[in-house]
Amino acid sequence: MLDKKVAELLNDQINKELYSAYIYLDMANFYADYGLDGFENWFYIQAQEERDHAMLIRDYLKDNSHKITSEAIEKPEYTYSDIKDPLDVTLKHERIVTGLINNIYAAAHDVKDYRTMHFLDWFVNEQMEEEKNAEDNIRKFELFASDPKGLYLLDQEFLGRAYAAPSIAAE
Repeated sequence: MLDKKVAELLNDQINKELYSAYIYLDMANFYADYGLDGFENWFYIQAQEERDHAMLIRDYLKDNSHKITSEAIEKPEYTYSDIKDPLDVTLKHERIVTGLINNIYAAAHDVKDYRTMHFLDWFVNEQMEEEKNAEDNIRKFELFASDPKGLYLLDQEFLGRAYAAPSIAAE
């Protein structure tokens, strides 16, 4: 049986992951308004990934006989003044999510819940990848997007991003 505090943190993380999906869907909508289909695609896929992260946690709780409680998902709080803003917000947001995952990991460690720690290892690695992707996107934007041709090519690169459902089964 899961420790009560660890289970509550995991249940809350489902909401946080769905909130992240809302943020990224909002960013996709922002870029759609500018006709930046590649940026829209990148963030739409990001929203799908975040939703799937929530489902992975839901399944883990269910598989450990824990009752799942759904809470309201907040409206995205961010506004953007230019097309770089969502990229900066993404890095800031992913660092917040990393902190949330680390807090759950620490709580699991405190009660010697090795099964949950093992489960969370995937999320720790995922957050490292998420932060790197956000940093890379900012770097590429800063290098190339000041030129319309560079922005177009970056948009085309982002358009090539394909969705792949996450799986922790092999972990």
